[in-house]
Amino acid sequence: MSVPGVKSNPLILALPKGRILKDCLPLLETANIIPEPAFFDKDSRLLRFKTNDPGLDIIRVRSFDVATFVAFGTASLGVCGSDVLMEFDYSDIYAPLDLNIGRCRLSIAQLADTKNKNLEDPARWSQISVATKYPNITQRYFASKGVQADIINLHGAMELAPVLKLSSLIVDLVDTGSTLRANGLQEIKTITQISSRLIINRTALKTQSAHVNALIERFRQLVTLPNNEDIS
Repeated sequence: MSVPGVKSNPLILALPKGRILKDCLPLLETANIIPEPAFFDKDSRLLRFKTNDPGLDIIRVRSFDVATFVAFGTASLGVCGSDVLMEFDYSDIYAPLDLNIGRCRLSIAQLADTKNKNLEDPARWSQISVATKYPNITQRYFASKGVQADIINLHGAMELAPVLKLSSLIVDLVDTGSTLRANGLQEIKTITQISSRLIINRTALKTQSAHVNALIERFRQLVTLPNNEDIS
């Protein structure tokens, strides 16, 4: 469904690869946003795809990159985890809808055979080493507890860090916890609950308001949440 008056250059919707993309597909179908067949071809190397709406294209990028594409205006809207929004805190992003998908939690974990310590007692946590791909969130969290955290930035295989004595703790996304348990770790503290949001570039919201708002409303009709909060 196209919107009258839409400019010839289509809006771009940035979607994350992986688990969240799988959760997005039923929402897209219900919203009558149908990507071209190449989008579903696992062998396709395309990254940008047309849809049944001539005013909307889709790009498929890494989850951390969705927010960057939207913040810089190269994509007008996207689907992004609240963990990414908290980590980068882009001022040019407006997040009007919690899509109620990609739910998990951002948690602290340590080796299961380590004596558990009280994270609320700064005296016992004067300085620690933490491996994570969320250095900003992690630094802010431990600073709020009066703890100096030495951050080790990793982008994968986080569970190996305590096992190989690279760090004492990790901060990472946790769903079922099975990966932690399989690698001898235990979850000891939840920092925050995570879900995926519809995010909008603020400039696009002003300059292409009719089309952008029409898309927001199509997604809004799909989600009913008691606390539909903004992260902005």
